[in-house]
Amino acid sequence: MDYRRTLLKDLLTSPAGAEATAHGWVKTRRDSKGVSFVQLNDGSCFKDLQVVIESGSIPEDQLKHATTGAAVSFTGTMVDSPGEGQSVELKATSMTIYGEADPVTYPLQKKGATMEFLREIAHLRVRGNTFGAVTRVRNRAAAAVHNFFQNRGFYWVHTPIITASDCEGAGAMFAVSTLLHHAPDGGFVLSSKDPADDFFGKPAYLTVSGQLNVETFAMGLTNVYTFGPTFRAENSNTPRHLAEFWMIEPEMAFCDLDGDMNLAEEFVREVIQDIMDGCAPDLEFFNQRVEPELLKTLDHVVNSGFERMTYTEAVNLLVNSGETWEFPVSWGSDLQSEHERWLTEKKVGRPVILTDYPKEIKAFYMKQNEDGKTVRAMDVLVPRIGELIGGSQREDDLKKLEARIEELGLDKAAYWWYLDLRRYGSAPHAGFGLGFERLIMYVTGMKNIRDVIPFHRASGQAEF
Repeated sequence: MDYRRTLLKDLLTSPAGAEATAHGWVKTRRDSKGVSFVQLNDGSCFKDLQVVIESGSIPEDQLKHATTGAAVSFTGTMVDSPGEGQSVELKATSMTIYGEADPVTYPLQKKGATMEFLREIAHLRVRGNTFGAVTRVRNRAAAAVHNFFQNRGFYWVHTPIITASDCEGAGAMFAVSTLLHHAPDGGFVLSSKDPADDFFGKPAYLTVSGQLNVETFAMGLTNVYTFGPTFRAENSNTPRHLAEFWMIEPEMAFCDLDGDMNLAEEFVREVIQDIMDGCAPDLEFFNQRVEPELLKTLDHVVNSGFERMTYTEAVNLLVNSGETWEFPVSWGSDLQSEHERWLTEKKVGRPVILTDYPKEIKAFYMKQNEDGKTVRAMDVLVPRIGELIGGSQREDDLKKLEARIEELGLDKAAYWWYLDLRRYGSAPHAGFGLGFERLIMYVTGMKNIRDVIPFHRASGQAEF
């Protein structure tokens, strides 16, 4: 066998009369009046291929193993299909069984399963309709991300997974250490409390963001981006948070906040359009089964100009809206999802980019405005979920950056190399961050972020 075999997505468009061999996993099988009908899928597309086995064409002692979940191949002839939703089907004359599946214990049955149950069998859920579609969308989205940046002359930079710097200043980081050892009783033993005895000779962590590192490359290559895993040790059991997720982070030298907003808007519109072009059957499934009017929402985002307003303007609109908020709004407070959705869905009716947030609720590296109260930050808000992208122009003034680090009580010595970027050839630069899984949630309509990543990691959950 060779990987260059014909996939089901191609067989479904082949002409009647063509000889064919179809490989895949049995979704369902039913028998009627001596004829067996098998729905076969190999993951290459949303649709199944119907395989028709007439009585006697395949020995019954062999055919009986073609049960739900079994890995098989059928050889025969493509014929016109009388059924709805398919133009051709495979009339099989021979079959090969590669792997049997006990129909009694196989977890994925035709009756369907809850999302919660599917997370418990994450090693098998990709064979189902929903997660198969999620995975194809995720694949297309990843390719679209790279194409977007590569076509604009950006260089992909691989930033460290292990770091000694806390990009966000929040401290919610996973420690990396060789000082903990398994004890005979099943617990742990700490061999030393001195960080100097550890592997790196200092405290080290899994990265929460590649931004600080990618800024160094922007100061030599101009336009760069990261796309890789990041980690947050936040004990947050919500449908929107993961402990391990993927981040997209472009950074541009000789660029200000306006340029940053322009890139973000182009990015959202182009990537979503690419997914709509390449995954139409999958998105139609989500539109019908997961999120009504999903396609209408995505089309509206792609074809609408993004509204731009300051944080202060947004707060004034919210305060004077007449709405009763679960989380009260006042200048200086961070906006919540209910506020962001009201702005995009009710007030403006399209995506909104908010700028110039209070410096107290933003990270230390954001460029300070002349008012001394706000920073050159921006968030891209979209209907249905609220914040999709967060970014800023970075502080390129050494003295201001040092003062901000000291003001927040951060260890300035830990950022010596980051401060060097302001000592030697500093330039205006800007960038943003986008959680990849948040993007997949948005384009699929899926309600829980744990259902758009192959193997989710959250508090108390690290199976598979």
